[in-house]
Formats: sequence, C-alpha cells, structure tokens
Amino acid sequence: MQTVRIVLLTLLLPFPAFAATSPIATSTFVAEQSVFVATSTPGSLYAFGATVAVTTPTTGDLSAAAGSVVVTAPISGDALLVAGSVSLRASVAGDVRALGGSVSIESPVGGDVLAFGGSIAARGGTARSMHAVGINVTIENGAKGPVTIYANNAALAGRFEGDVTVVAGGRVSLAPDTTIVGSLSYESPEQARIPSSAHVLGGVHYTGPSYLPSSEQAHALVLAGFGVFLFIRFLAAVILAGLIAGLFPRFTDAIAERAFTRTTRSHLLATLLGFAILIAAPVLILLLALTFVGIGIAVLAGALYFLLAILSFISAGIVAGALLARQIEKRDTIIWRDGAFGMLALSVVSLIPVVGMLISGLLIAFAAGTLTVLFFHLVFPKDSEDLLVE
Repeated sequence: MQTVRIVLLTLLLPFPAFAATSPIATSTFVAEQSVFVATSTPGSLYAFGATVAVTTPTTGDLSAAAGSVVVTAPISGDALLVAGSVSLRASVAGDVRALGGSVSIESPVGGDVLAFGGSIAARGGTARSMHAVGINVTIENGAKGPVTIYANNAALAGRFEGDVTVVAGGRVSLAPDTTIVGSLSYESPEQARIPSSAHVLGGVHYTGPSYLPSSEQAHALVLAGFGVFLFIRFLAAVILAGLIAGLFPRFTDAIAERAFTRTTRSHLLATLLGFAILIAAPVLILLLALTFVGIGIAVLAGALYFLLAILSFISAGIVAGALLARQIEKRDTIIWRDGAFGMLALSVVSLIPVVGMLISGLLIAFAAGTLTVLFFHLVFPKDSEDLLVE
C-alpha cells in the first residue's frame, strides 16, 4: 500500500524527512551489492553494500556501511563509516566517526575524530580532537587538539598542539622529531620509546604496571569490551537477519505482506500492541515470579519474551530490507541479502542519538505486534487456511 511505503520510508530515512522542510537540503540513498558513486549528488549521501566506493565530492554528510568502504573525494559535512575495512583518502570538513577492522584516515579532518578498530592509522594532522580505540594505533602528522588513545601498541609522530593521553597494554613509541606542546600522560607495562630529537613541552607522566588495574585502566577495559560487544552484536544481527530471510521465506513473506498490504490503522494498532507487550510483559513476569505458584509460568513467559524480543529486532530489519527491495529494485520477492541489508541500514540508523533510537523502537514495536498477531493465528487458526499467508 502506498501510504505504508511512504511511512516506512520516512522512518528508515530520518534525515531526508526532516530536510524536506528546507528547499535546499536533499539526500541520496544507495543500497546495492557493490556501490560505486562517481556522479556528484547534492546533499547528504547514504550508501550500503558489500563494497562502497565514493569518488565524487559529497556536499553534505556521508554515511556508509559495508564490508569495505573507500572514499577518495572531499566531504563537506560529517562522515559516519562502518565497515570491515575503512579507507578515507579525502578531506572531511566536519567530524569523522569510523568503526572497522582496519581504519585508515589519510587526509585532513576539520572536526573531531572517533575511531574504533583493530588497526587504526590517522595521518590527517588537523583534527580538533581525537579518540582512538584499537589494537594497534598509529597517529602521524600530529593533531590540532587533545588526543586520547586506548590500544595495545601506540605510535605517535608529528606535532601535537594539545595533551596526549595513552593507555597501552604493550608499548608506546614516539617517532624522531615528534613535538607535543601539551603533556604526555601514558600507562603501559614499559616506558615509552622517546628519541632525543622528540620534545614534550608539557612534561611526561608515566604510570607503570601494577598487579591491580587503576581506575583509568579499568575504564579502558570496559570501553574496549563494550565496543567489541557492539561490533560483534552488529555483525551477528546482520548475519542472522540474512539467514532467517533466506531459510524461512514464508515467514519473511508473511511479515512483509502485512507491512505493505494492511491499512495505516492496522499498522498503528500493531505498533501499539507491540509497545504494550514489550513494556508490560516484564512487569507481569516480575509479579508472577514473586509468587510461589507463578515461578514456573514466569520462567516460561520470560523465555517466550526473550524469543519475541530477538525476533522483533530481526523482523524490523527484514521489513526495512523489504522496503529497500521494493523501492530500489522494484522487487516483491525477499531474498537473504534483503534481510542483511535491511538490518545493516537499521543498525546504522539506530546510531543516531534520540531520533535513531525512536525510529528503531517504532519499527521493533511494529514487528513485535505483527509477530504476536501471526503467532495468535497459528495457535488459533480460523477455518482450515494457512493464516501465515493471509
């Protein structure tokens, strides 16, 4: 139904929806197996695929998620890059947020840099501030503002205008002729390798190893562990959505059919039902657990609630993938990559503060309500039809 498509497309792409109030702001959304952007497009660019390559300037923000992301043209706004391999080879006027197994920032950045990955290399030298969390972190050409690093091994080179803070599980090293205008504060099992030609004008503060971690080290471990958890959950959700969409086509077709063929009122009721279940069910389970007779029921209800929550999250990604397939490829059949791409898009949208969480919550609530209705029809079928395909 056209109304449903417009509503879901608006939910999935929040920036274009809000930008529509301005006659100047526009955006472009691209989702394919291999995305190659070589034609200049006005406004922000959203790209999703197995590989993403951007070789033309972006006049707004750039958000890309893929197995590999390569950017070789300037970005006038902010950059949000999520991939197994991120290679940023052009200047960025705004902030850079990068998450990947390998992150390489080769050109100047006008704003702040936040990078999380296995291997991080930053050579821009103009960032206002920099936070890097990785196994091996290398910063060349310095930075204009403060730098904070959590890593196993950290290497510094160039001129740093602010303070540098490093928490390392391995070694910390400075290249010859490195200059730190502020102070160098670092924690590592061994003292940093500082050549005689390097200068730290604000002084060096070294904290050696101890049997018990300090509060800063504990904070670093918690931050790194939480980041790894988010990255693994992100990949697991994408893979699981692709598997469910590929292995259970009737199930995914039933969800997509209800998303696109029912009335707006039906979608609203399904969303309200999902919210009611997701919010009220934990309270009911807790009340049951307080009674001796209800403990067994509470355990069973808790397991069912956990299963519903996971399926609702995955189904929300599948609905998003079905929307992309219908809008971009003009295809009604759902295949495995639709589920994977939809979950990828939903995960990226959920990174947006407040608005992203609200959009994800609405889609998940809609999916929870739809699944509840489908399961109810399965348990209490009418006539002799298979109500999954009604």
